[in-house]
Amino acid sequence: MEQNKQQEIKTHKIGIYLWIWGLLFVFSGFSYMVDYLDFQGLLRWTLIITFMLCKAGLIMAIFMHLFWERPPLVNVLLWPMCAIFCFVGIMVAEAKYTAFTRLFYFILGS
Repeated sequence: MEQNKQQEIKTHKIGIYLWIWGLLFVFSGFSYMVDYLDFQGLLRWTLIITFMLCKAGLIMAIFMHLFWERPPLVNVLLWPMCAIFCFVGIMVAEAKYTAFTRLFYFILGS
């Protein structure tokens, strides 16, 4: 009987999951509206990526229960994601440099 008291199961109210589900639905609607309203260029991709990151953050925080977990577990997932974003930024910079050099040497140089 004493073990049962120590191993109490903590459950969360269903309301929080329904609110997050609703927010995910709203963010998905915003993403579709970006296409429907025919945004172009940097604004389009900034909005789409912003809504995508918001949805991913909500899913990780609530549905993966990271909001209620210990900080070391959060750090195990947070720092690799930050490293991935840094590497993606480096790849974008390299891609722009490569495109510039190809344009400069192959098209303008001849």
